[in-house]
Amino acid sequence: MSISRNAPSLAAAALAAVALLFLSQPLTHAVSHPPLHTSQNPASPSPQSQLPAFLSKAAEYCRKLESSAFDFVCREEISETIDPSLDSPPRTSQPDIGGGRFAGPTVAIAWMRKIKHKFVYDYQCVRAGRAIREMRTQLEENGKKKVVPNAELKTSVVVFDKALLGPVGLFGERFQPDYDFALAGEEKIGKIRVLVVDAKPKPGAPASRNLYGKAWIDPVTCDILKIERSESRVGRFDIFEKRGQLYNRKPRLVISSEFSAEKNGIRFPSRMSVEEAYLKESGKAFIRSKTEVVYKDFKFFTVEYEVRD
Repeated sequence: MSISRNAPSLAAAALAAVALLFLSQPLTHAVSHPPLHTSQNPASPSPQSQLPAFLSKAAEYCRKLESSAFDFVCREEISETIDPSLDSPPRTSQPDIGGGRFAGPTVAIAWMRKIKHKFVYDYQCVRAGRAIREMRTQLEENGKKKVVPNAELKTSVVVFDKALLGPVGLFGERFQPDYDFALAGEEKIGKIRVLVVDAKPKPGAPASRNLYGKAWIDPVTCDILKIERSESRVGRFDIFEKRGQLYNRKPRLVISSEFSAEKNGIRFPSRMSVEEAYLKESGKAFIRSKTEVVYKDFKFFTVEYEVRD
């Protein structure tokens, strides 16, 4: 993770986004989803009793994911909104009221408009072995067409890569011992009823791995369809902490990735968002920035992985 080269002095770096889809063949396969355990279906095992099996299959999937190789191109659409209203201190003025008889200062709040950016790139990503090579051609900026080969991301808050590997940080075999997992309920993603699994760091877990996460898992296929993480370990998180000190609030960075497509047993991200927020002691959040990324018009040339014993 790294700071955007175009960022201001208090810009920040974050995770994570590659989205991989396949156009020439169907992306998903019909899967029968029987109802989950209910009082009307007492013979089915309870979701809680299935959790160890889910975690085992998730670890197996992460091994496959880490050994994957791919080659694809897609359209990358990025929207960035920044609210700088807390960045500037209030102005103090002494207006001339009643012939200069004003006895004290007046505080005037500096109201600042939200900043919005939109970027469109043609994005190519190739992974062979453990090396990932990314190339972008910029196509649009704030609605104006342009062609810039070998372009860098122009986002001013976060830069991102490797969202495909997002599940590994929570469910990889070497990371699972650092977490306490629990079922948090059931929801729907599209027509699929899914289980929501919470992952919280165990007391004493290594600080470098310390993050809170939540995953939406298909109980039939054990596919991970969505992940949401509250990060404190991204590169240069100290910049968010310094901004939090300026605001007298606690920083919170939430990264959400959706995985809506499947090819050769691998789930690919189709949408990603990064929310930069600062919390009062009451818990009320001021959202300073939000970056949203959508991936579409994908063409995949390679999707394969090594099967290990």
